Amino acid sequence: MIAGRYTLEREIGRGGSGTVHLAHDEVLGRTVAIKRIGILPGEHVALERAGREARLAAALNHPHVVSVFDLVEEAEVHWLVMEYVDGRTLSEMVRATGPLDVAEAATYLGQTADALAEAHEAGIVHRDVKPSNILVSDGVAKLSDFGIAKSAEDASLTQTGLVTGSPAYLAPEVASGSSATPASDVWSLGATAYHAVTGRPPYDVGDNLIGALYKIVHEDPPRLPEDHPMAGLLSVMMTREPENRWPMHKVRDELARLARGQRSTVTPTAAPVANGSERTGVMPTVRTAPAPVPEQPHRSRARYAWIALAAVLAVAAVVAAYMWAGRGTPVAAPDDETTSSATSSQTTPSSSPPLSAEDTRQQMDAFITSYLSTVTSDPRAAFDQLTPEFQQASGGYQGYIGWWGTVRSAKLADVQSDPSDLTVGYTVDYVFRSGEKDTQSVRLQLQRFDDHYLIAGEG
Repeated sequence: MIAGRYTLEREIGRGGSGTVHLAHDEVLGRTVAIKRIGILPGEHVALERAGREARLAAALNHPHVVSVFDLVEEAEVHWLVMEYVDGRTLSEMVRATGPLDVAEAATYLGQTADALAEAHEAGIVHRDVKPSNILVSDGVAKLSDFGIAKSAEDASLTQTGLVTGSPAYLAPEVASGSSATPASDVWSLGATAYHAVTGRPPYDVGDNLIGALYKIVHEDPPRLPEDHPMAGLLSVMMTREPENRWPMHKVRDELARLARGQRSTVTPTAAPVANGSERTGVMPTVRTAPAPVPEQPHRSRARYAWIALAAVLAVAAVVAAYMWAGRGTPVAAPDDETTSSATSSQTTPSSSPPLSAEDTRQQMDAFITSYLSTVTSDPRAAFDQLTPEFQQASGGYQGYIGWWGTVRSAKLADVQSDPSDLTVGYTVDYVFRSGEKDTQSVRLQLQRFDDHYLIAGEG
């Protein structure tokens, strides 16, 4: 008996953060799940994670989050007492019956998205959304394992540069060593959706962790066939630039539509084109979404293409962190078809040639495409992508919004970037709020600042 009230019955699960047992609460007369924290008594990091899981899960009190009841100590071993969900994980369901149909998958994913949307509103990022952390019972999904979740007020539990989460479901920015954000959870839920409707993870990790992380950081995200009902939604969840992903509440609402058997509001688009050492992203098109711009330029908040060498080094640092951290770093459980330790059987290039003219051209194309996809939906963010001098020349934000406020939507027809002088020419089809339509050709002068561009004027 644990803490004088919990009688252990049998083991029902095992993962990177501890072993889970079925238990009976003798005081309240109910069945609970109780997780032993850490391998060694008093293990510091595991205990901190357990305390964090208890605090964050308790703070949410959401019908689609596994409730945490208590954190107790017995003979220097700590136990996390949780709600017992008599069901299967999403990964177990897929493994047993194959890919889920769209309505069923959208139901469970929509419930999970609802829990995550509330978590994000409370300043909490889960950081390990994956099929094995979604429990399903009687048609109800519950998100579990907030052990590596992080709230805005919490100090970090991980060392500098240490990545947490399951490799196959990591967002590119997290795989390269950056901190997770709500947008990272959106990517991970998209990767989970891909697994649910295809029957396989979006990335095959196996024993080659470094190769998988390199693919996540560099290569096009996986896409569903264009005629798949979830193809469009996946394209706005698994898009490389975090700023271009839909917020979780919008994802939740779209999943609810799909669960009801309604048509998606999102037009599926192909993944961005990759080039050699680096690929750039193009914002997926939503049927109701705005776009482009003439006479009043701006750019997206996104960070743009990374130099290949820096990315390779970032991936190597991540892998080193995984290998160095050992069991202290959560990785995917076996049912997610990933391993908990890294092997470095594959060699990865240690350097790349300087950025070519073609690389620069594709970066510039991606920058202006992303900028024009943002400008009518978030003009303030777009305005911030002008140089200070061009902001002033545009009449400040009021002058800028004075023109852009008249545009309902814009469709980018053509882009031609010239790396030799950093100019971009493009053609845009506008629909104004008055109902009028117009096609304009615009040429902009860009300036490069570190790893991104700003619009410096009209050429």
